[in-house]
Amino acid sequence: MTVNNTPRVTIATIADLAGVSVPTVSRVINGRSDVAVQTRERVEELLNRHGYRRRMVAARPTSGLVDLVFNDLDSPWAVEIIRGVEDVAHEAGIGTVVSAIHRRASSARQWLDSLRGRSTEGVIFVNSMVEPSLQGGLRRLNIPLVLVDADGIPQQDACTIGATNWAGGLSATEYLIGLGHRRIGFISGPPRLMCSRARMDGYRAALESAGLPVDDGLVQQGDFYHESGFACATRLLALPEPPTAIFAACDQMALGVYEAVRQRGLRVPDDISVVGFDDLPEVRWCSPPLTTVRQPLAEMGMLAARTVLRLAKGEDVESRRVELATELVVRDSATPPRER
Repeated sequence: MTVNNTPRVTIATIADLAGVSVPTVSRVINGRSDVAVQTRERVEELLNRHGYRRRMVAARPTSGLVDLVFNDLDSPWAVEIIRGVEDVAHEAGIGTVVSAIHRRASSARQWLDSLRGRSTEGVIFVNSMVEPSLQGGLRRLNIPLVLVDADGIPQQDACTIGATNWAGGLSATEYLIGLGHRRIGFISGPPRLMCSRARMDGYRAALESAGLPVDDGLVQQGDFYHESGFACATRLLALPEPPTAIFAACDQMALGVYEAVRQRGLRVPDDISVVGFDDLPEVRWCSPPLTTVRQPLAEMGMLAARTVLRLAKGEDVESRRVELATELVVRDSATPPRER
């Protein structure tokens, strides 16, 4: 009996040789029309050259839906992402299915099980680190994936959309230094998030560049919600030598800082300056209007939707990792410090 020791050629092998994604090769095999002609010819030639044996499988039907998955949906930040995704989906005649998995592995598995029972053009995960098993499940279903503000370091082949968080943290802190502040408190987001760590690194870099000490006693860890901003600011304001300004790593926490300042009988910006991050729609209407770093949330959602729809068609993307620019928006919540 002759044993054939030649390694079996897989779809992943063909994808590597062709320089395309596994879903693209699958679309060619299944006879889908949504693959560029040159790409189709290159993949077909490799399939024939390597003797790939095709299984008789039905092409995945076009669903007219894109899935948008959050850990939680209790934030105006999420609303801005949804708005951007839906703008693009609506223009493409595609519906949007919004889900929350609450950072639980069991919820993620349950979500994937429900996905097996229906079709989707692609999946956008927001503020999440997609476990290898979940990403593998999506690959087996031939479903493209895009990550927005990934939780942790994503896998090399993942498409990610983010913002220039380090530059935003740097510009916010430099602005306060330029006003004359030397004791600047910082309220960070969850350390597991890359965007949180990048904003803190930007804060530290600005202080170091200005020759100012990085005082860990002026750094508090928040969680991107109002309550943590309030609690962290309360501790900072109770210090024997409190900061003259506080940079909160998101607008929701900055609004919590406002309340802590008010309850202490102080005023923004007369007694303490405050800067946020995100530029949510409501912060221009608070009193005083908040100076903040604009993160292009809706634009991030739009780009994520365009990217996942391109992947669904088997098209290549220019870059698998994209960062959109942040911008400091100066309003009325920060002034030069008062002499004490």
